Amino acid sequence: MALAKELRALHLVALRRGSDLLVHVAKERLDLADTFFGGCHSAENNGHERFLVTDRIGAVQTLRRTPLYERHAALGARLVPFAGWEMPVQYTSIVAEHRAVRTSAGVFDVSHMGQLSLAGEGAHDYLQARLSNDLARIGDGQAQYTLLTNERGGIVDDLIAYRRATDNYLLVVNAANVDADRGALDETEDVSAEWALLAVQGPEALERLGIELEPFTFREDEVLGTRCLVAGTGYTGERGCELGCAPDDAVALWDAILERGIVPCGLGARDTLRLEVCYPLHGNDISPERTPIEAGLGWACALDKQFTGVDLLRRQKEEGPAEKLVAFVMEEKAIPRQGMRVLEGGEVTSGTLSPMLDVGIGLGYVRAELADPGTTLSIDVRGRPKAARVVKKPIYRREES
Repeated sequence: MALAKELRALHLVALRRGSDLLVHVAKERLDLADTFFGGCHSAENNGHERFLVTDRIGAVQTLRRTPLYERHAALGARLVPFAGWEMPVQYTSIVAEHRAVRTSAGVFDVSHMGQLSLAGEGAHDYLQARLSNDLARIGDGQAQYTLLTNERGGIVDDLIAYRRATDNYLLVVNAANVDADRGALDETEDVSAEWALLAVQGPEALERLGIELEPFTFREDEVLGTRCLVAGTGYTGERGCELGCAPDDAVALWDAILERGIVPCGLGARDTLRLEVCYPLHGNDISPERTPIEAGLGWACALDKQFTGVDLLRRQKEEGPAEKLVAFVMEEKAIPRQGMRVLEGGEVTSGTLSPMLDVGIGLGYVRAELADPGTTLSIDVRGRPKAARVVKKPIYRREES
């Protein structure tokens, strides 16, 4: 495939030049194409490359596309496999898109996210008994970050619950976890096909859209001529909103957003933005094998009510976990990556070069006694120990920029 050849060529050039950053970027994209998905092939489809993903048992599956695929291709976006979808990782550069969101406004196509709906008598009680947070703390028109846990207290998924009415909820879940969530919440209906979702984020986002919205509230409204569910949520650490609309309306909404001077951004910038503010990524920093107490998400668990795995979480909070998820900043020139060892005991779960701080940053699990801010760690960066320092979350704060 042309893209795979290009990425491997970039990786070789980076190695020859000895550029840590270039090696990191090239290797990360190769990992997306090869490691997580087993390999890629291409086929022609109306003049565009269509990725076919070969899974680990040799079956070939066609990647899904959002309603905005043609717009991404026309803008020259670099498209990669992600959670079974063909998604834009960047348009110009990850750094430029990241800084646009931090300083002005950017828009992300997040239509790959899943939506589950539950309405009718008993819907509130059903979800209250299965989700970790206390839905009674929010009213109609409010949203809540919450967790779906298993019998061992592990995190099946992290999600946003939107309370439309007492017994009417919409859940926005991670793309890769729709089936698992639907299996655990078998009374819900998968309505993902009914939604396209755009995230407009940044200090100028709401002003450019001409709307006012409080964080973690939502309403039905018209934005730039399109009827939307307008929610004050996002995954970047910046003010902004997420706009849910009918798939057939997504192109018109996208075009209208870009006409306001809002920068199109890919999943690469979405990842670096969330890591600077220490938002966990499911599959990296949190998983069914890790509990909210270990991950520092105890605040999203109402331990005084019953939900799946709560007894284990109560004990773990009382006794203290053996390991904790910490944020760290590199003290030496190096870029941490997922899977790198913490030599004192632990592992990096997410890592990158911070576009705002210009240093290597990351999240990782370490022994609990190493979790205090200021603790020095040694990260095994390609066979060389590099010093890092545990810091208080979030890593990036606007007032420090």
